[in-house]
Amino acid sequence: MTVCSQLNSKSSLCIREMTIDDLAEVFHIGETVFTAEYSPSLYRTWDEYEVTSMFNTDSQLCLVAESADRTVGFALGTTVEKQHSAWKYGYLVWLGVCPRAQKLRVGERLFREMKRRMQAQGVRMIIIDTSADNEAAIHFFSKLGFDHPQQHVYMTLNLATPKKRRKKKKKNAAKS
Repeated sequence: MTVCSQLNSKSSLCIREMTIDDLAEVFHIGETVFTAEYSPSLYRTWDEYEVTSMFNTDSQLCLVAESADRTVGFALGTTVEKQHSAWKYGYLVWLGVCPRAQKLRVGERLFREMKRRMQAQGVRMIIIDTSADNEAAIHFFSKLGFDHPQQHVYMTLNLATPKKRRKKKKKNAAKS
């Protein structure tokens, strides 16, 4: 199903299911949006595998936004069913809009279509996650009705660091 609406006075926006031909463009938009500057401790990495894996497992919840025959955004989601729970959960894993199309409600339109599709699949609650300091994303999702933001702590361990520390300890022990 393709959902089209007016983007601005010059062009329209179409939200549709991703096809295999969209994978490269979606990956490149993600490379632009999900950078180390965006989130230095991003616990999920943005890579080719992430896009193809989502596409291969839940293609109905992989959407692209097109304007003037160019991909300007995407949303990748999945559903989760927990044992011993009557609820089915939707998880919006990635939502990316290229910088030139931000502030044109592309993300909102992608989310609305994702929500519609998840509801059709019996989802009762949609979950998203973002960094606690990503105020723009928190504001965006709050406007869409998400509430109860919780801060989570994600820590990183640079495996190259312990070697440097050991060298310093050895040098300090030799000085003693």
